[in-house]
Amino acid sequence: MRRDVRILLAGDEGVGKSTIITTLIKEFYVPNVGDIIPEVTIPPEVTPENVTTYIVDSSPKEQHRPHLETEIRKAHVICVVYAIDDPNSFNRLATYWLPYFRSLGVNIPVILVGNKIDLRGGEVTNAALEEEIAPIMQEFKEVETCVECSAKTPVNVSEVFYFAQKAVLHPTAPLYDSREHCLKPACVEALKRIFKLCDVNKDGLLDATELNDFQRKCFDTSLQLQELEGIKDTVRSHIANGLSVVPPPVHPSSSSSSPADTPSDEGLTEAGFLYLHTRFIQRGRLETTWTVLRKFGYAEDLKLKESFLEPKFDVPYDCSVELSASGYQFFTDIFELYDKDKDGALRQEELDDLFSTSPGCPWIDQGFPDTTISNDDGAVTLQGWLAQWSMTTLLDYRTTLHYLAYLGFPLSPNVPSTSASSSAPLPTTAALQVTRARHSDRRRGKVSRNVFRCYVCGAAGSGKTSLLRAFVGKPFKRGPNGEGVYEPTTKVISVVNSVEINGSEKYLVLQEFGSKYEAEALRNSRKMEVDVIVYVHDSSDTNSFSYISNLRQQYNLDHIPSIFVATKSDLDLAQQRHKVQPDVYCRRLGLQVPVAVSVRTGELADVFHEICKVAIDPLSAIPGGAERSLSTVYKVRTAVTLTAILGGTTATILYLAGLRNLGGWRTPNLLSWLTGTKLGWILGRREL
Repeated sequence: MRRDVRILLAGDEGVGKSTIITTLIKEFYVPNVGDIIPEVTIPPEVTPENVTTYIVDSSPKEQHRPHLETEIRKAHVICVVYAIDDPNSFNRLATYWLPYFRSLGVNIPVILVGNKIDLRGGEVTNAALEEEIAPIMQEFKEVETCVECSAKTPVNVSEVFYFAQKAVLHPTAPLYDSREHCLKPACVEALKRIFKLCDVNKDGLLDATELNDFQRKCFDTSLQLQELEGIKDTVRSHIANGLSVVPPPVHPSSSSSSPADTPSDEGLTEAGFLYLHTRFIQRGRLETTWTVLRKFGYAEDLKLKESFLEPKFDVPYDCSVELSASGYQFFTDIFELYDKDKDGALRQEELDDLFSTSPGCPWIDQGFPDTTISNDDGAVTLQGWLAQWSMTTLLDYRTTLHYLAYLGFPLSPNVPSTSASSSAPLPTTAALQVTRARHSDRRRGKVSRNVFRCYVCGAAGSGKTSLLRAFVGKPFKRGPNGEGVYEPTTKVISVVNSVEINGSEKYLVLQEFGSKYEAEALRNSRKMEVDVIVYVHDSSDTNSFSYISNLRQQYNLDHIPSIFVATKSDLDLAQQRHKVQPDVYCRRLGLQVPVAVSVRTGELADVFHEICKVAIDPLSAIPGGAERSLSTVYKVRTAVTLTAILGGTTATILYLAGLRNLGGWRTPNLLSWLTGTKLGWILGRREL
């Protein structure tokens, strides 16, 4: 909501614009005020809406036309004043002033102000005033309302500016169609989404507890029994399907708050919820509906604010993002709520219902649910659901933040029912946590993370995709003769599953890039924030291993924990066309020999457990030894720092020399004594 309002008073000469402003400031009538009084600034603490208010006077005279047009374009709302005793000034509202504003291209609210009601003979009812104003409001949708006042007596002067403020801070136009007398479609959609989020138990009704939680979230106060029954009586007397009997709970309620006494067992339906907001707006209480919308993250255009979807969340270099305990609890709870048949899996219909408060399933283009664990019918299990969100958070935590907001994190406020007002709700960032940097973990030899990112690299046809499919329990793709079917990888494939190791559950995210994207991923330092590289070769193809060797020579990968996998072990072992065979190659790197697997026969040799062990104990799988465990970027940063500490040309020369000869060059004794290692580790690698 904006923190300032600029109000312009316009209208014919002599209608009392300047007098209205003077009466507001002085709080009494001042005759013979000037032609145009200076701009008035009212501090926020004086106004009901707690916003700074600027009030600007104007003149219709020709010599003041440039000033008038400038102020029209600067204004947030225009009060067009006419005189009750001058019918011509009223007629000119529709024939001159409102068309004039449109001709300038402004699209802001307009308040019609009838001044000098003290000069009217007899009384005019509200119905008569509405009948008089209705044709203008029908033609000019920008007209919010009409207020009659008297600057002389004074009567309703402060109300003029109150309604002007409301027109800016709580505008009618986005919410309500004054011509059709109904809520606009965007407002209906927003309120339906809010209703669904507040329906915590997903029974299609807001029961007493849910209504009380809604009241506390939006208005920081509890809903008393008398108020609740008053709401129900209003709905019951005006709309047939506004209430419905609340079904008995399957389990005892454990919600955080409830009204002091036990109300009737009727709940508010979606239709009843929409009716109440229609009634609020029709009675001029737009601030009620706007408060609700803003509490649920909506901006003036009835779209969710970017700051609501993606609050500030800093992730340092080389760190990753995981779900926190509250994040896992939220996704577990929402899974169980939408698992209507209680079969432990979400069918497509249940997923569609779950994502109905969002733009839709975020993984629609990623092959979901083949990216995670599902049952025989293709429904996503709880294990697969949590694994999928673990992967999403690791690869793109911003998407997780968005969906935490879309899906209504947290599900209900965690405040005691005896509290007079609710505490601040948990931000969506509370569902995430930032891990320690990878290079820090590798230095310590102790990993603090629970979700690991693994790149699966290898030649085309080596069986990478089949390995990924096996990881998430998908069947091996066979051709007519029972042999494997080769399909080129044309886009990045990511799968995830949990692995139990040392009594705890870890998540492995395996990614295959294919020949189109593999080179880009391996040379991009940002994309190389990875925990393990899995090198896959086809043990029956004589040329398969050479691809891996060439890959490792082309890119600097020695600082990344690695494991080698030999696929198609059910076929005859082929002699690789490489200067050394894979087992010798791995031993020279100080790594375990390739893990032999056959996806076709289901002989996987617990390879995923082995990958997870490497991720947990990274120093044991650094090619060439643990001293190479730091990334190139980190090594260069450290070397620059070392150069600055030593403060001399000698250190720079030593550093550059070390870069030029990365293999066997050794530092002088002094530098070895200072660093306790070879300077060759800066980029250290060796070829086999």
